[in-house]
Amino acid sequence: MENFLLDIGITQDVKNYIREHWSFLRRSHRHIFASIADPKLPKEASRAKFIYISRKENSQKVHEELSAALPLEQLNQIQIKHLPTDPHMIRQQGWLYLPHDYIVPGGRFNEMYGWDSFFIIQGLLIDGEVELAKNIVDNAVYQVKYYGKLLNANRSYQLDRSHPPLLTQMIFSVYKKIGDKDWLNEIRDECCNYYHFWTSSAHAIPDIDLCRYYAKSVRPAPEVIYSELDHLGRNHYQRAAAYYRAHRIQAYDVTRYYNSREDYLRPLFYRADRSARESGFDPSSRYGPLNADIIYHAPICLNTLLYQMELDLAKIHLLLGMGQEANKWREQAMHRAAVINYYCWDEDLGYYFDYNFVLGRTRPYIFATTFYPLWAGIASRVQARRIVHNLSVLEAPGGLLTSAYVTGNQWDAPFGWAPLHFFAVHGLMRYGYKREACRLANKFLNLVNDEFAKYQLVYEKYDVSRKTAHVQSLLKFGYESNEVGFGWTNAVYLDLLKLHALPI
Repeated sequence: MENFLLDIGITQDVKNYIREHWSFLRRSHRHIFASIADPKLPKEASRAKFIYISRKENSQKVHEELSAALPLEQLNQIQIKHLPTDPHMIRQQGWLYLPHDYIVPGGRFNEMYGWDSFFIIQGLLIDGEVELAKNIVDNAVYQVKYYGKLLNANRSYQLDRSHPPLLTQMIFSVYKKIGDKDWLNEIRDECCNYYHFWTSSAHAIPDIDLCRYYAKSVRPAPEVIYSELDHLGRNHYQRAAAYYRAHRIQAYDVTRYYNSREDYLRPLFYRADRSARESGFDPSSRYGPLNADIIYHAPICLNTLLYQMELDLAKIHLLLGMGQEANKWREQAMHRAAVINYYCWDEDLGYYFDYNFVLGRTRPYIFATTFYPLWAGIASRVQARRIVHNLSVLEAPGGLLTSAYVTGNQWDAPFGWAPLHFFAVHGLMRYGYKREACRLANKFLNLVNDEFAKYQLVYEKYDVSRKTAHVQSLLKFGYESNEVGFGWTNAVYLDLLKLHALPI
């Protein structure tokens, strides 16, 4: 019999820390200098305080909002500028205006993030912060309307990419609390627009009715150059070039990404790197070393989230009395589920994998995103049983491994992250595997508790094999810091705690 017990005293201490920390992580117009400051760029980049607004936005209105919130001394230091038509024309990076309060993840992440916000909303709602959770959703919808997508984060250098599409799930999390159909009707068009962002243009994969991550820019990401440094002071791109110099790559044609003769990364590498950041899993070796082949894959995570979005859009239209439209969305979801199972399920190995549409086969890289189709209900009972049978490959003393491979990437073994615990645990619960779900949840909760007891902090990521928050020694790619705060860990911790009220 497994032990599902938690230390009640430490658990309460963590809950108190989380509740108190929401206010520390909160950003509003009153905190505008804290919002504009970007620890991921050189200090001189933050001295000029730029707020960029959409060309659709009224600069006078924004100025009046800030005037009401800031002392004149601070207001006079801020420059409000309309974005150029081409984001590449931006010469000085800045903060992208949002109208409402929101929660930042913590540490060097001092802005509103796309998929982080979904998890953060779950925690806020558990702690009774319904208005703030709705504000975050309204900011997300604002981004779609004024910036064309729910952004990776609201910085000018991130205008080229989104983040895993969880907008409609955010909406329904709040809707369950407020039940406001007028609000649903107001934001319906932007939900559809965001869906079409993911299913048209470069994100759509011709002929197979699946989608991919695909960032527009082929330039180095500024935050990578200046803040993702190792203990030798090398940024991610310098380490990537060194990796290519030292290794023979067989997973893909490395000449697409690296010129070995002249020793430089090609533009397509930067697009791949930005696309990996759009996926949220930056970096791993899931799409080959350094994720370089990502744009040639249909990811199981993205397409599962789009399936869920189609179901959510069907539900929104049904709630608004638009039954015919609801049926169209549901039919699209059923079609996507069938296509996912056709291309991404590996019957021999019993996992869901990403599909390489150039080679016409899955990449058999065991990754915790195999649980996404359970979370969304795409898997059959037989497929779910196969995945649960393989659970031991990814289960570790401190919870769920990100992948089955130790590569030096932060989104691989031995590291574990709160979001993947969320999807796995909820997926297991959905298919009736309560004991397995509670065991995983308990392991991760106890790991968070144990590290909190030592350091009085909640961390962004953990080594779930060694059961520690000290991750620097094994990290080669990503960033060696382990940020504290931390928005999505706080939220998933609270969410997983609810499982302990369920009978086993």
